Amino acid sequence: MGIQLETSVCGLFQIRYPIFLAGMAGGPSTVKLTAAVSAAGGLGTLGAAYMEPAAIRKAIQEIRELTDLPFAVNLFAIEVRDDNTRIGEAQQQLNLLRDKLGIPHAEDGPVLTPNLFREQLAVLLEEKVPVISTAFGVLPPEYMGQAKSAGLRVITMVTTVEEAVLAEQSGCDAVVAQGSEAGGHRGTFDVSQHPSGANIGTFALVPQIVDRVGVPVIAAGGIMDGRGVAAALALGAQGVQMGTRFMTAVESGAHATYQQALLASTEESTVIT
Repeated sequence: MGIQLETSVCGLFQIRYPIFLAGMAGGPSTVKLTAAVSAAGGLGTLGAAYMEPAAIRKAIQEIRELTDLPFAVNLFAIEVRDDNTRIGEAQQQLNLLRDKLGIPHAEDGPVLTPNLFREQLAVLLEEKVPVISTAFGVLPPEYMGQAKSAGLRVITMVTTVEEAVLAEQSGCDAVVAQGSEAGGHRGTFDVSQHPSGANIGTFALVPQIVDRVGVPVIAAGGIMDGRGVAAALALGAQGVQMGTRFMTAVESGAHATYQQALLASTEESTVIT
């Protein structure tokens, strides 16, 4: 039996191939990478979770200058709460590196992460981003309503069957089944229950979610080539999301040293941070 590469998500998201770029916040995600993936027929995604609202607006406008095809913007759907109970220990270790590099020590005091999710999301709605992607939770109901009224698509990353059901009930158009192989971090909703993210393997998680939800399922985690795509589709997924696979692309914002580390890595190099 052959694998059909054109699936339901192609029409739903107006893309040629059922391949989604993961929203890699913090540097790897760039305007050029997002636009390049969309231009090649997939769905490019800008990882904007750490960006100021004004910077997100500017990036969206720059993507639109490079392509008129659909793209997504990914945010963390959480209110950030900092845990500074061990900040002193962390600073001691960082100070060893600062001394080695000749960098001044940081000032004492807690680290305060700004809660910008609602301001970031307001920009996405105002700019009518074709696809809104979230991690660590779903859009609050009032924002989901605004997105749907504007004709925008919404995707949420999930790591358990329960999360997938919740995402579908909230109104998501598709869910990304993110297995334990997913790089960076996994979008588990309740990190108090799963501090390192839920640890269900991609190809165990995908068919279980497919059996429980009616919206399309996009597989993520450990998929690096056509064999992985075929395996995901054979298990019922309608597409795949890849992040690490694009980290070494010329349009990636990942540092050259990090890219070389990836290329030189083996199956034993993975760690949970």
